[in-house]
Amino acid sequence: MKIADNVFWVGVVDWNVRDFHGYSTVYGTSYNAYLVKDEKVVLIDTVKFGFEDELLEKLEELTDKIDYLVVNHIEMDHAGAVKAVLEKYPEAKIITNARGKKGLKDAYGIEKDIEVVKTGDRLKIGKQELTFIEMPMVHWPDSMATYLAEQKILFPNDAFGMHYASSKIIDSEFDNEELERVFFEAAKYYANIVLPYSQQVKKVLGELKKIDIEMICPSHGIIWRDNVEKIVRKYEEWSNGRAERKVVIAYDSMWGYTEKALKKIIEGIEEVGVPYRIYKLRASDYTEVMAEVMQSKGLIVGSPTLNREIFPSVAAFLTYMKGLKPFNKIAAAFGSYGWSGEAVGKIVGVFEELKFEVVGAIRFRFSSDEKSEELKELGRKLAEKL
Repeated sequence: MKIADNVFWVGVVDWNVRDFHGYSTVYGTSYNAYLVKDEKVVLIDTVKFGFEDELLEKLEELTDKIDYLVVNHIEMDHAGAVKAVLEKYPEAKIITNARGKKGLKDAYGIEKDIEVVKTGDRLKIGKQELTFIEMPMVHWPDSMATYLAEQKILFPNDAFGMHYASSKIIDSEFDNEELERVFFEAAKYYANIVLPYSQQVKKVLGELKKIDIEMICPSHGIIWRDNVEKIVRKYEEWSNGRAERKVVIAYDSMWGYTEKALKKIIEGIEEVGVPYRIYKLRASDYTEVMAEVMQSKGLIVGSPTLNREIFPSVAAFLTYMKGLKPFNKIAAAFGSYGWSGEAVGKIVGVFEELKFEVVGAIRFRFSSDEKSEELKELGRKLAEKL
């Protein structure tokens, strides 16, 4: 598909993938690659291994040569077809950064003609010029972006992307309801992949403010043209930990005592008038929950104690969440026990590791009836803190 003057989307759509190394891709995904034609022909990124034939078919329709292959990121969903492209176009010179060069050797055994670039380096391809911007740890050490100055197009690889398969390519093709889903998928992508590197994202956004961007072409999902300012603003919000006045309640229950207590906490939240979402973790997709956690100021976690530990589904979610390092949260914990009651304290320990502001923690032996007012006050207190 032609997306700009002599710029073409040559990626592939993976309609059927539902799990992306633990990340649930309920709408599938795409592996976006782009071809820029000038006096020199440039391919920016490739596709996941297994889809190389589809990429090569698209390239054959557009060109009989590739002068440069830009590798913005060496991860397998973007560089998995590099070898296939080099076999088809052996004259292509690889452009990447120093970490990318090492990664291509380590991951794929590729050591052929590679030109190493760094932030600010430029490549004249005819009437147009490419500029390179290193983006270490957004979200791998080798990540970088490529900028086509004359047309003000940014190719940032994983940044600003989302796992979303669609027959539509550009945001202007979507109606408002579809765009709302796309933005949630972009938030989900950030929360589950980019969030731990928010400090690095802030540095990169500072670099991007120096250039004029009219189109963003990420390596997953849709192309941003009408909503460039909005998605950049979202990245600023997410990387700074700004979130909505909302509470996420993530819990599980063994014999129903923890679940019953939750109802009292909700009464307290409702008295303050703060919106909330509830997730029973055995029945929930952790990646969806994390998207909500990132976008919410408040978090309440509930768990019974089982074998002196946090209930397994809650423990698994907390371990997953801890690795993603959410920040600037106001939190509380609650839960039932029959013998010893360690779960609530261990939940608070996770909160403290993440430097959350903890407003309270309540545990109760089997029934929460005697703690009803305390639980209601816990919900009220957290909601007022927001």
